[in-house]
Order: sequence, then C-alpha cells, then structure tokens
Amino acid sequence: MKTLGNPTRRLRLGFVGGGLESSIGSTHRYAAQLDGHFELVAGVFARDPARNRAAGEAYGIAADRVYPDFQSMAAAEAVHADGIHAAAIMAPNAVHVPASLAFLDQGIDVISDKPLAASLAEAEQLLERVRKGPALHLLTHNYSGYPLIREARELIAAGVIGEVRLVQVEHAAGFGTHALEQQGAKALMWRTDPTQAGASSVLADVGVHAHQLLRFVTGQEISEVSAELSTLVPGRGSDDNAHVKLRLGNGARGMLWASFVAAGHRHGLQLRVFGSKGSLYWHQEDPERLEVRYQDQPHQILRRGEAWLSESARLSTRIKAGQPEGLLEAFANIYSEAAERIRARREQREPGAQALLCPTAEDGLRGMRFIGACVKSDQAQGRWTEVA
Repeated sequence: MKTLGNPTRRLRLGFVGGGLESSIGSTHRYAAQLDGHFELVAGVFARDPARNRAAGEAYGIAADRVYPDFQSMAAAEAVHADGIHAAAIMAPNAVHVPASLAFLDQGIDVISDKPLAASLAEAEQLLERVRKGPALHLLTHNYSGYPLIREARELIAAGVIGEVRLVQVEHAAGFGTHALEQQGAKALMWRTDPTQAGASSVLADVGVHAHQLLRFVTGQEISEVSAELSTLVPGRGSDDNAHVKLRLGNGARGMLWASFVAAGHRHGLQLRVFGSKGSLYWHQEDPERLEVRYQDQPHQILRRGEAWLSESARLSTRIKAGQPEGLLEAFANIYSEAAERIRARREQREPGAQALLCPTAEDGLRGMRFIGACVKSDQAQGRWTEVA
C-alpha cells in the first residue's frame, strides 16, 4: 500500500492557472492534497482580476498572496517568510516555459502540466536552465501513475511477454468533434489555437500522453516517425487528428493515434504491447484491469490491489482490492513522488526509488522532439523522420 503519505510537514504550493472554471485545475488541487504532502497557499489563478480574486477566495488563499501575474508571484514568494516550496503550472501551453523560468530562477521547484513547452526551441532552452539547478522541474504525466501501468512496466522489464515487437497506443477523444465555440467551451478554445497550443495542437494536448505512456511502459524510445496530421472540423485553425507510424529503438514497430474528433469516444486512452511470447492490454476507462494474453498459455486478468502484484504497483495503491481507485489517485501518485523529490533536494539526500518514476523535464523534451519530428514528417507527406 501507499507509503509516501502522512507527511510530518506539508510543502507550500502555489498555482499558475487552475481557476474556478478550470477542470484540470480542480484535478491538480485534489491530487496535490490527497496524500497530505502539499498545502495550496498562493497563486495567480486567472488573467481576469475578478476571476482571479474569486478563485483565491474559494480556495481560502490570503488576499495578499493572490497575485496578478506569475512574475510578481515568483519574486514575492521567493522572499516571503513562508514562501512556496513549489509552483504548479496548469496554464495554456505558451505559458509553461516563461512561468517555469520565473520560478526556477528564484530557486523554486516547478511541477508543470504537459507539454513541457509550446515549441522545441523553448523546451531546449528550459532544459538547459533546469540542468543548471538547483530547482527541480517535474511533469504531471499522470497516467503513468496508475498501479497497473506500473505493473505492465515491471512485467515487460522482467521479460514476461518476451521481446517487444509491436505497440499500439491511442489517446482519441471526442471533445472537439464540434467547434468548441459552439459548445460554449471558452476555457478549452486555446487548445485549438496554434499561438497558444503550439505547432500541433492534438499532439501537444493528448498525443504526448500516449507517447510518454509508450516509453514509460516499454522502456523503448521512438527512433523514427511517419506522420499524417489532419484538420477534420471545417474552419478549425489547428490539427485535430494524428496518425503516426512508429519505429522503436529495438526494431519494434508501432502506431500512435491521437485525436480530438473521435466522436462517441469519451477519454480514449489505451495501450497494447505485443511481445514474442504474449501481449498486454490496458484501457484507462477500466484502469483496474490489466490483461496478459500469452500465445501458448492461458490468459490472465490482473487487478489492482492484489498481493501478487509487483512492489511498484503495490506502492502506488491506497485501498484494498475491490474498492476502486482512479484518475485522482494516479495523479496523486505523481504529486506524492514529486514531493519526495522536492524534499530530498532540500534535505540534500537521494530520493526514494519509487519517486524516480515521476516524469521530469527530460521526458518533456523527448515529447517535444517527438512532436517536432511528426510535424516535419507531415510536411514531407509522411516521409520517415528521425526523432532526435
């Protein structure tokens, strides 16, 4: 069961974004506080002053710690007697790098939503700054926090399904099937604005989650891509669907599908890994079930919370089998591991092994290089393109 909970001292956390209308903001807030590691004490929650103040009041934040922008927040919190230990960034993609730099330059650790940046050049600039230290930059690729995803990772590493040969991963949702403005979804409209989302809206939003999940579970890097990026909703200014053929470092082949326009799909994240002896299947909408299908043996269904799962899966679990866990718990695993890494840095010690599963800016840079290669491939009519 979970061992990173019940901290003796909470870390002080500030938000950039996450206002009252932000669904991802509430997810971050619940996840950060679930294991008791963080206390939200400051933030700039919205660009509009009235909405910013309203969020601060609703979250119980002192009025003098609700800031008009992230620059003033970083400067003030760095010298505050009880200043924040970490800043969580959940604003539009174009804000991720400038906000991260503002806090890193003040020695404040950063926990950012994906993607790492709005462009590859920005991502490389940020990683260069992160490597200078001392502050950490961590990413909330929250789906890698599911216990059975960690079990799948352990099974593949142990050779249970043999050598990985094929990978099929998709994150295909239907929330953008109709024009977002027709749905009254103003808070989501930036996601299809290239000036805020980046060169590929669909890959920056959902494709990087699929990319990171593939890497995390298989332990393989993508070496080359052949991509087709499409805009299927008339009048939309960005891509909303991506089909990407993959070549992996070990010679395996794969396919990644990312979409906003998979009508009728709700969340749509699922992963299949085929090896030389068997395969694994996991679907995010049924996250407590991992199927292990052998070619020459009976198939298995593994469930979260069972005693025979790996230590990594057990340490990512809070409650016993039969009592369901889900997205918030997986997201909280990332936050708890981030807390352990932040504490370890401040206490000048090595973090616990489980905390090393928390994604970092290095993972984010790989995601941005994947996006860049896909955009280049698409512009060349799907030509195979190397991922740096």
